[in-house]
Amino acid sequence: MEVEDDDARYRALLANDTRFDGMFFVGISTTGIYCRPVCPARKARRKSCTFFPTAAAAEEAGYRPCLRCRPELAPTTSPYEERFSQAAAILSDIQSGAMNGGRRLSELAGRHSMSVRQLRRVVTQATGATPVQLAQTSRLLLAKQLLTETDLPITEIAFTSGFSSLRRFNELFSASYRMPPTRFRNGVVAGRGEQAVELLLTYRPPMSWPDLLDFLAARAIRGVEEVSGHAYRRTVAIGECHGWVAIEPAAKGDQLIVRVAPALAPTLQPVLAALRHLFDLHARPDLIDGHLAQSPHLAPLVERRPGLRVPGAFEGFELAWRAILGQQVTVKGATTLARRFAERFGRPVDTPHPGVTTLTPTPERVARASVESVAKLGLPLKRAACLIALAEFCCDDASRLAPGSPPGRTYEQLVALPGLGPWTAEYIAMRALHWPDAFPETDLGLQRALRARATSCVRKVAESWRPWRSYAAMHLWMQPKGL
Repeated sequence: MEVEDDDARYRALLANDTRFDGMFFVGISTTGIYCRPVCPARKARRKSCTFFPTAAAAEEAGYRPCLRCRPELAPTTSPYEERFSQAAAILSDIQSGAMNGGRRLSELAGRHSMSVRQLRRVVTQATGATPVQLAQTSRLLLAKQLLTETDLPITEIAFTSGFSSLRRFNELFSASYRMPPTRFRNGVVAGRGEQAVELLLTYRPPMSWPDLLDFLAARAIRGVEEVSGHAYRRTVAIGECHGWVAIEPAAKGDQLIVRVAPALAPTLQPVLAALRHLFDLHARPDLIDGHLAQSPHLAPLVERRPGLRVPGAFEGFELAWRAILGQQVTVKGATTLARRFAERFGRPVDTPHPGVTTLTPTPERVARASVESVAKLGLPLKRAACLIALAEFCCDDASRLAPGSPPGRTYEQLVALPGLGPWTAEYIAMRALHWPDAFPETDLGLQRALRARATSCVRKVAESWRPWRSYAAMHLWMQPKGL
């Protein structure tokens, strides 16, 4: 379901429909506040409402965020709707902190093979705000969330949110929100951040959390990640910061509770962005389920598992080497090899969770290994060589396997690596790049689920599922006879 004009947006606002949360924001001229479409406050008259595609556009127009619905908690928009993909891939990078730490707009433009002028035009047309404005709003909203939900010192919050100085943070926060940062400290429990920084992430319902956890649990790399009860935990290394994260459903609302080791606080922006991709929190179940339910093959599956997500990847290289280890072996066999690989090329890290004690292998460390040392884990020499080639590929540019990377070009680069075939490249595009139309059509599990004997038959049946073929694959895999 789409909202095509402001009158339709106003009707969605009146309905408090969670499907539209994060799809637009509304500025109220009588109060100077902007809200999410699910705000519980009394609705303003139509003439007092101005609609914006992003929070940044609302703030650029002079509105400040509502303290009741908290726009910083709104789910992010899907980066992969066809009409929005280029700008949203850039927005995804900005939300990950790509413009923090003094990094220039030209660096971001180069990553997307664009000129600065072209990047600015594409982003502004799609979002109503410039890249600089989007980065500024992203920092401010993260700071507001940290002020509201944690007891981190304000100086630490300023730098964690991506500001280069405390003075700049205080000036910009007060100018944008017309109140000092300390205003948001009311009610915060002292000492809550000593063991973990605890935050909320919001998604659009429904969400099939048990199925998502089952998929991840079957493929979890022992020592690096684990599923326990309703929670997922894993180790994290970003730059010089090492630690752990845990995520589980909140007691109420369409939210997840995220707990992050205090040592990772300086990397919160990329950590939260990675978790959103891992758990597919950008997804629009109304669009995806509505489209797939039109297929006679998928309708009963969608009815059984509404809101099924495509698990992404916390780190692209990790997903890719795990996929290579899964070539021509069972899920259980690949998981055993993944444990050996992580033990051999990862590093130990101290955490309060006995099940997550190993940092995932880095491309640099694997690239330095010999083919023979990798093969000793129980791999054919050709597959060991493929893993080293993948590591060298990622050493050249770690962002190649990040969400938002061009799937067509990345696919061609991957299949050019020795020993990496179309199935693996599609699987990497599906989960690491988070491309919703990736479809490993040669997969035996998909062929069995569709009772098709030839890849051409699978391809023909799946054509009507575009642009959500990755979600169709997940539904088919989750059948009792699937993978």
